[in-house]
Amino acid sequence: MFFPTFASTKIKANSDYMKTISVGIIDVIIVFVYLGAIIWWALKKGKSADSQSYFLAGRSMPWWIVGLSLFAASISSTTLIGQSGDAYHTGLAVFNYNLTGVVVMVFFAIFLLPLYIKSKVFTIPEFLEKRYDERSRYYFSAICIIGNIFLDAAGALYAAALIIKLIFPAADLQLIVIIFALIAASYTIPGGLSSAINAELIQAIILILGSVLLTYFCFIQGGDYFAELFQNNNILTKLIRPLDDPATPWPGLIVGMPILGIYFWANNQTLVQRVLSSKSIDEGRRGIILTGFLTISTLFIIAIPGVIAGNLFPGLEKPDMVYPSMILNLMPVGLLGISLAALLSALISTLSAIMNATSTLFTMDFYSKFNKQSDSKNLVKIGKITSCIVILISAVWAPQIGKFGSLLKYYQEMLSYISPPIVAAFILGVFNKRTNANGAFIGLMGGLGVAVLLLFFKTHIFGNLHFLLIVPFLFMFSLILIYITSLFSSKPSSEKLTNTTFSKKDFIEEYYSLKDGAWYKNYLVWSIILLIICALIWFVFR
Repeated sequence: MFFPTFASTKIKANSDYMKTISVGIIDVIIVFVYLGAIIWWALKKGKSADSQSYFLAGRSMPWWIVGLSLFAASISSTTLIGQSGDAYHTGLAVFNYNLTGVVVMVFFAIFLLPLYIKSKVFTIPEFLEKRYDERSRYYFSAICIIGNIFLDAAGALYAAALIIKLIFPAADLQLIVIIFALIAASYTIPGGLSSAINAELIQAIILILGSVLLTYFCFIQGGDYFAELFQNNNILTKLIRPLDDPATPWPGLIVGMPILGIYFWANNQTLVQRVLSSKSIDEGRRGIILTGFLTISTLFIIAIPGVIAGNLFPGLEKPDMVYPSMILNLMPVGLLGISLAALLSALISTLSAIMNATSTLFTMDFYSKFNKQSDSKNLVKIGKITSCIVILISAVWAPQIGKFGSLLKYYQEMLSYISPPIVAAFILGVFNKRTNANGAFIGLMGGLGVAVLLLFFKTHIFGNLHFLLIVPFLFMFSLILIYITSLFSSKPSSEKLTNTTFSKKDFIEEYYSLKDGAWYKNYLVWSIILLIICALIWFVFR
C-alpha cells in the first residue's frame, strides 16, 4: 500500500508540554464570530408556528440537507473525543463502529425508513405504539429520554468542558458546562428542529473543513509513522482483530456491532428525527446514503490521526484529551481557530439535536397522550419548557462523567445493555406479522430485567467476555421471549400491520419503478457503491 512521505516528529507530551499551550487572539475571534454566526443563522431559520414545524421542520427538507444534518448530529462527543482516544489507545479497530454503521444505514434506508415516513409518526416510540400498543411506546420513550439526558447531552457538555479546560486550566468545569448549555439552548429552544438543522448545515461544513486541515497537519508530523505501522502489519492498523482482542474481537463485528448500529442509526430519535423531516421517502433515503459516504471519511479525519497521535503525544493520562491536544498543538494561528470551531461544531450540534429530540419525545409521547385537548401551540410551549429542563439536568450531571474512565467506555457499556431488547422488538415487529403487543412488552421488560442483572453481575455470568459478545445473548433472549410470548395471545389486527411491516410486494414494485429512472438518482445504486467501499476498506485494513 502506498502512503505519501511525510516527516515524522515526536512531540513532547504530558503536563510539561501542555502548559505551553496558548490560543492567539485571532483564533479566539474566529471562534466567537463563528458561534455568533451560528446563533444568528439558526434563529433566523427557526420555525415554531405549530408542532409539525417545531418538531419536524414541516417535513420539508431535501436530501442534501438531511444528509449533512444527520452527519453533523451523529458526530457526537463519543465520535470525536471518544473514538480518537480509543484509536490512540488501541488503533484503527474503533472505526469498525462507523464502518458497520454505514452498512446499517443501507439497511435502514431500504427497510425501515419507508415505514417510518408512511406511518407519519413524530417519534420512533410512536411507531412502536402503531405496531404494538402504548405500553411499548411509553417504555421506549422513557429509555430514550433518560439515555439522551445522561449519556448523550451530558457527554457532549463534558467533552466541550475538556477542550476549554485545555486552554484555560483554571476555569471551573461546571461553569464551562453551563456556558455551552446556554449556547446550544439559545437557538434550539426558540426555533426547534428547523433552527437545529440549519445550524447543523454550517456546522457540518466547518467540521469537515477543520477535520481535513487537522488530518493534513497530523500527516505532516507523523505520516511516516503510520505508513511504517501499516507496512509492518502492526496490530494498530488492523480492523479485524483476534478473538481475544480487548478492543474489538472479530466476532463482535458480526454479532454485536450491527445490533448497536441499528439502535444508534435506525431507532435513535435524535438521528431519525432528521430523516423524518425529509419531504419524501426518496429524499430521506438519499440523505441517509449521503451520510454514509461522509461517515466513511471519519477513518481519515478521526481514526488514523488518533493512531498517529500515539507517536506524537505518547503517555497522555486521559485518552479523551487526544483530539483536543492534536488541534491545540498541531494547528497554526488562524487555522487553529477554524479547527476549534469545527470541534465545538460537533459538540454543539449534537447537544442541539439531543435537546430537540428529547423535548419531542416528552411532548408527543407523554404530554399529548395525557392532555389530549392540548392544541398545537401549547405543544410547542411544552416542548420549549422540556428543552430547558433537559439542558439543566444534563449540565448538572456532566461533571460526573469523568468518573467513568473515558467517554467511549461510558457510552458503549450503557448502550450495550439498553439497546438489544429494543432492537429485537423493532426487527420482529417489522419482519414478523405474528408478533403482537403482549409479546413486545414482555420481551422489553424481560430484556430490561436481564440487562439490570448483567449490570451488577456481568463478571459472575460471563467473566471477562467483551461486551460486544454479550450483546447478541441479550438480543437473542429478547427476540425469543417476544416471539414465544406472542404465540400465547391473538394475532395483531390488520390495522396494526398497515405501514408498520415490511411488504415484499411493495419492495418489488418500487425496485422496478426505480429501474426505469436515471441510475444516478437511484439510491440502490449508491447503496451498492457504498457497500463496495466498505468491503474494500475492510480488505485493505484486514
